[in-house]
Amino acid sequence: MNIHEYQGKEVLRQYGVNVPRGKVAFTADEAVSAAKELGSSVTVVKAQIHAGGRGKAGGVKIAKSLEDVASYAKELLGKVLVTHQTGPEGKEVKRLLIEEGCDIKKEYYIGVVVDRGTGRVVVMGSEEGGMDIEEVAANTPEKIVKVVVDPAVGLTTFQARQLAYDIKIPGELVNKAIKFMLALYSAFVDKDCSIAEINPLVVTGSGDVMALDAKLNFDSNALFRHKDILELRDLDEEDEKEIQASKFDLSYIALDGNIGCMVNGAGLAMATMDIIKYFGGSPANFLDVGGGATKEKVTEAFKIILSDANVKGIFVNIFGGIMKCDIIAEGVVAAARELGLDKPLVVRLEGTNVKLGKEILNGSGLNIVAADSMSDGAQKIVSLVK
Repeated sequence: MNIHEYQGKEVLRQYGVNVPRGKVAFTADEAVSAAKELGSSVTVVKAQIHAGGRGKAGGVKIAKSLEDVASYAKELLGKVLVTHQTGPEGKEVKRLLIEEGCDIKKEYYIGVVVDRGTGRVVVMGSEEGGMDIEEVAANTPEKIVKVVVDPAVGLTTFQARQLAYDIKIPGELVNKAIKFMLALYSAFVDKDCSIAEINPLVVTGSGDVMALDAKLNFDSNALFRHKDILELRDLDEEDEKEIQASKFDLSYIALDGNIGCMVNGAGLAMATMDIIKYFGGSPANFLDVGGGATKEKVTEAFKIILSDANVKGIFVNIFGGIMKCDIIAEGVVAAARELGLDKPLVVRLEGTNVKLGKEILNGSGLNIVAADSMSDGAQKIVSLVK
């Protein structure tokens, strides 16, 4: 789950991470009131969307008067920002962060992530922070310094100090940088983050070490432990189909293809999308109904797939272990009848109760194309859609 920059900064502030003073605003009047309250000679007006690259897309403005704040707020609110992370459709700006200006002396980068290769948390840093950090990583990877954290010990003061030296934090500010990194790591672990990215981390003219931006992502599987974080969810930033899927504990991600996929198991779902692409098709979604799906859950999954106007056909690919093929078949038939399915539907069933599942499909009276294998099913749905 993602949250906005201003929300991330409030979370980090609780752990002692140094962040600028700021307030959220939903209207131009609120933006001006926030700027007055901050009383800064320079005010930053920042668009709040769940995507990076806002600065390059014109989503960050420097205001030197209240009139500037009002003007920039009116310009940004309602604007569709297109960045390298939003895709060409962009995202509409519905809220702003009004923040005090900062005397930036030097920009750095600090990020905390889970390295799936080592199964451990890694803290990364670079002396080249700011808007072009992706180019730094691509062209000069030696400037990205990494520290692997032992989960039994946590990030140590020694590791934080070495990282501060490696990214060339000024010697007199190393202790402040250490405190910053230890606090950031604590927030990452305590809140079950999947990413905690500070870009840029800045050294100011007055000698502070501060998070000028903050991006926090959270492990959705751990949100039951963090009701406070769950309350920060902004449904306006999420796909409606993905929101509906989460209500039924379905793993759904919308894609830009035209073949809807319903599969049980994340690995099989990935393989299904791959084989559709292999035979010249394009998947419209990733959808894993899980191992313990009910008839109702399968029916809802079918509805979500069909709510995508781009879907021209559906491929159901089920390998029944814990999930029984007859349950899938009942859900597919129920949803197809309820929604008046008029698009090609290919079903491949294998595993537990497969014979019963096929009997349910064959006796439904619906136009369902049976497949003998995953490869056979993929070829058939691609052909039918074309």
